[in-house]
Amino acid sequence: MSTRKDNIEVTLENVKKMVSSMKYGSVTLIIQDNYVVQIEKNEKIRLK
Repeated sequence: MSTRKDNIEVTLENVKKMVSSMKYGSVTLIIQDNYVVQIEKNEKIRLK
């Protein structure tokens, strides 16, 4: 497996975990030279 493919697989697994654990918010991927170098999770809490 290539390094880029490993990077994509790790990224997808992390994004799946983040999305499944939050109700409202966003996930941002930071990419440099065709590699994901950072994943940011911004979660919101809605008060009713």
